[in-house]
Amino acid sequence: MSLRVYISRDAAAKACGAEELVAAVRAEAAKRGQDVTIIRNGSRGMVWLEPLLEVATPGGRTGFGMVGADDVPSLFDANFGDHPKAVGLVEEIPFFKTQTRLTFARCGRTDPLSMADYEAEGGLNGLRKALAMTGAEILKEVTDSGLRGRGGAGFPTGIKWKTVHEAQADQKYIVCNADEGDSATFADRMIMEGDPFVLIEGMAIAGVAVGATKGYVYIRSEYPDAIEVMGEALTIARAKGLLGSSLLGSGRTFDMEIRVGAGAYVCGEETSLLNSLEGKRGIVRAKPPLPALQGFMGKPTVVNNVISLATIPVIMDKGAGFYRDFGLGRSRGTIPIQIAGNVKFGGLYETAFGLTLGQIVNEIGGGTFSGRPVKAVQVGGPLGAYFPPALFDTPFGYEEFAGKDGLIGHAGITVFDERTDMLKMARFAMEFCAIESCGKCTPCRIGAVRGVETVDRIAAGDPSAMPILRDLCHTMKLGSLCALGGFTPYPVMSALTHFPDDFARSKEAAE
Repeated sequence: MSLRVYISRDAAAKACGAEELVAAVRAEAAKRGQDVTIIRNGSRGMVWLEPLLEVATPGGRTGFGMVGADDVPSLFDANFGDHPKAVGLVEEIPFFKTQTRLTFARCGRTDPLSMADYEAEGGLNGLRKALAMTGAEILKEVTDSGLRGRGGAGFPTGIKWKTVHEAQADQKYIVCNADEGDSATFADRMIMEGDPFVLIEGMAIAGVAVGATKGYVYIRSEYPDAIEVMGEALTIARAKGLLGSSLLGSGRTFDMEIRVGAGAYVCGEETSLLNSLEGKRGIVRAKPPLPALQGFMGKPTVVNNVISLATIPVIMDKGAGFYRDFGLGRSRGTIPIQIAGNVKFGGLYETAFGLTLGQIVNEIGGGTFSGRPVKAVQVGGPLGAYFPPALFDTPFGYEEFAGKDGLIGHAGITVFDERTDMLKMARFAMEFCAIESCGKCTPCRIGAVRGVETVDRIAAGDPSAMPILRDLCHTMKLGSLCALGGFTPYPVMSALTHFPDDFARSKEAAE
């Protein structure tokens, strides 16, 4: 009897030894003369279990976590049953079972490069429905769903698309921002590596909606696996009619290309990305004009991140009302929360907006890996605010976090335990900005450098530098051209506000 084994080809799984595991399974199967089929699926998002080996059974896929190549002989001996590394039915693991998977419904379940798997799991339903609608009808569906940009800004997707739809031009573009550079973020990479056709389908729907016939996916160079998988997926998509001069035989045209970035954090900002895409230096453009009116090559351009575009197919398939029913307030639908740092259960958890930060960290993440008390959680990447346990009752939503001087950003959260020095973290934020600044505007270019110097003065015991740091943050927040300089004050001021003892201790040490 043939055994079907699933081992992720996701970069995180590879980093943990997935390739060595695949080789070991093949070698052991050949040695024993056993028929084994290995499917390279995407990641389930339970990174702490990688490499995760799954075996198809009549009752569902059962898993073995943190499997090394040296575990393979004993797995065969146990006939992939009772074993110390067994974790039971994968979809019954609490971390996975309690999720609401819409955007990531297929990720980890299917072969990422099998169009047959994709369609069997509901793929292309959204595009087929969109092709039977007018652009205005698609726009209404997207707008009514309440979907907001998942890249960090939280701008309503339907409004952005409407602006491009109504713009008059001989050429329009769809640009996917896959320059995922924030710490503790990996959702974009997981989709591109684990379910690339959903991104392609989402971009095709966007093109049909606004009248764009060309698209680009701008992927950071640090994602070689995503670049490879997306490239293969585009070839398959063209062969299957998902891209080209007649989408699924409809007569509608849309095609796309992969472009690789050169490692600049600031190119995650949409106008810097567009400059880079055009072959120019990746620096921020002043706005207006908005990219929706004068974007790539001066033409109307939709710029959305991976998760925003990958969510479009489920909205078109299930309907705006279905998607809008999840969430709270003006934060509708689901959000893929990426849990990292000093945490027991790190990984991707897709859920409706509304869980509290405390539930995410303590119940889903399991608290710190070290077992020590949580001191701070940074939400929104290196430019996100630090939240202390006193704010753990904050619901995960755009306005709710903004009301506590924080931001959701790309929904990456990093957990820190009691040993963390928050003054050093504030310094890191300023240093990060100084290094990554494109240099276009003075508040960011000069302010971050002065910020490092000012934090160093505080650390050396100079209390007169404290108001200077506050004033500097105020200037950067209001005067910077883009979010790099504008958001750097969030981690600095939150550290200063919520952890004043760490700054006072520096004064005491100097004395």
